Amino acid sequence: MSSLTNIRFAELAQEIACDVHSETQDDDNILKVQEISRTFVSDTITVPTKEMNAYALGASLGDDVYFEPSTAFLETHVAKITGKEAGLFLPTGTMSNQVAIRTHLQQPPYSVITDARAHIYRMEAGGAAFHSGANSIPIIPANEHHLTWEDIEPRIVSGTDVHVAPTRIIALENTLNGTIIPQDDVIEISKNARSRGIIMHLDGARIWHVAAETGLSMKDLCDPFESVSLCLSKGLGAPIGTILVGSTPFITKARWFRKLFGGGMRQTGYMAGCAAYALTYNFPMLPHVHALAKRMQQGLEELGVGILSPAETCMLFYDPSPIGVEYWEVVERAAQLPDPIKLNGSRLLMHIQTSPQAIEDFLELLRALKEEKAAAGWRPENAPPKKKTLFRDVYVKAVRPT
Repeated sequence: MSSLTNIRFAELAQEIACDVHSETQDDDNILKVQEISRTFVSDTITVPTKEMNAYALGASLGDDVYFEPSTAFLETHVAKITGKEAGLFLPTGTMSNQVAIRTHLQQPPYSVITDARAHIYRMEAGGAAFHSGANSIPIIPANEHHLTWEDIEPRIVSGTDVHVAPTRIIALENTLNGTIIPQDDVIEISKNARSRGIIMHLDGARIWHVAAETGLSMKDLCDPFESVSLCLSKGLGAPIGTILVGSTPFITKARWFRKLFGGGMRQTGYMAGCAAYALTYNFPMLPHVHALAKRMQQGLEELGVGILSPAETCMLFYDPSPIGVEYWEVVERAAQLPDPIKLNGSRLLMHIQTSPQAIEDFLELLRALKEEKAAAGWRPENAPPKKKTLFRDVYVKAVRPT
């Protein structure tokens, strides 16, 4: 076969070449960071700082499907602080939860008990059914805050009746909608589950917030569970990654399923470096984030705005209807501010790059909207009658009436 001419190869190389940088990229990035500081949509939007990037570039250059030193060190470290034997780095929290469920479950039929609001049940595209063939049993907590053993016990499926799918896993989430499960209840659920041979899994995407708020060690928080998924990109602000921890045999099998799911990655040293930086320098910022969320709630309550779920850690859910305002009005007016604010409904989430001024500006906007409604004749007695709020109603997206 004849080789390409130099001219043809140069043409081919030019077709393939890609430059993602624009002439205004530095200025665009500055504007993006400012936008992130005034966005209450999620904590996944945070970006690496120059300091994080500089630290991460010093990480090792291995291939994680074979062995990547910095990634292996991170896995071992997180396993150690959580009191587990081994850890596994995965790209996303969803993959981590689904790999954990698939690793635990051996032979169907089986079922997984979750909170009705849980990410595993509501926000992972039916992954437990698709990947593991598992039936989900969602439970609404009687106390309207967190699951207890009294909620769970009557819903456990057991026995040899061929019509049912026996319960094999209880999956808790902590925090859930920013709220903390009391550790005594976690321990009671775990003790009773283990006495029945039921596996405990924790979706600990924001478990770092629980440690920061309660002072409990990561080991204490994770001891009641056979496996724990810990996100590095939400509260901690790493650009990517979740660590799944458990026993050595469990992680060995989970590594196999990670590959099967398409999650085997190559040069992950940079990602591990970002995560290590986040653990060291961003975790200490979480109490400040919690203080911002509490300031937001205080300001809203002073205005007479309803609180659907309070700020126990980094987020709260609000209801503007008691001052005559609808979500879509807030979203549209916030986007029209000289320095816009981004939100998409009832959830207000603070993160390590949230600007305190953004909170004050948001409260001032609500104050202005309240005054406008009052000037137009709206009165509290005009508010629609209150209905009992179910957990699925806490997340309310802003939709402009057509």
